[in-house]
Amino acid sequence: MTAVTLPETDVARLQRFCDSRVPRKLRDKIRVEMRRRGKSVTILERSPVDPRDPAGKWFEVNVAQLRYDDTTAGWTLYWSDRNGRWHRYDLVEPHQPVTRLLAEIEADPTCIFWG
Repeated sequence: MTAVTLPETDVARLQRFCDSRVPRKLRDKIRVEMRRRGKSVTILERSPVDPRDPAGKWFEVNVAQLRYDDTTAGWTLYWSDRNGRWHRYDLVEPHQPVTRLLAEIEADPTCIFWG
């Protein structure tokens, strides 16, 4: 079995996107982070359960998931419902460059990612 590798340039773009969403001085109150698992990257919004204790437990909300297909070298975008189930986002064709999907998440024309 071989390890899954995602394009490092795409992973770096995803990380920069997450880092750019919240100014450093506010990251004790809210964060946008990414989690890698296999061929997918999930973007999460995190905030402390108790705002008076930012070192305590944090609450997570799924923002979006991008799944990589190494046969097409493209990504497909998914959104999460209130039960945490993922659904393909059908306003953008699958197998896109990561930059195209990040632009769609940023624009959020349907308010499905950022609410």
